[in-house]
Amino acid sequence: QVQLAESGGGLVQAGGSLRLSCAASGRTFSTYNVGWFRQAPGKEREFVAAIRWGGGSTSYADSVKGRFTISRDNAKITVYLQMNSLKPEDTALYYCAATSRYPLTTPESYAYWGQGTQVTVSS
Repeated sequence: QVQLAESGGGLVQAGGSLRLSCAASGRTFSTYNVGWFRQAPGKEREFVAAIRWGGGSTSYADSVKGRFTISRDNAKITVYLQMNSLKPEDTALYYCAATSRYPLTTPESYAYWGQGTQVTVSS
């Protein structure tokens, strides 16, 4: 069993940065792949970024590639999402999720979810 808690969201101007954290509980967390998803009002939940359990392989949605960076610290059982050059269209509720399944780009693969943290980017 894995429990996840996101933090770090907030209100930022376009062009600014935020770093989201996903803190996990559970001794087996280091064996799970972790993804970040986001959901804006009236839209479906969409993939943002993912990192494999070993930390050596990452993937990103085209819309955030080059601006967002996902990383993990297994010693701290935390996964981070560094978001730079934020745009108003990045405004959404951001979720982290954990899974031992694939593919990592679809929410249906994930068994464990956090409650989400709100990111709002003003123009």
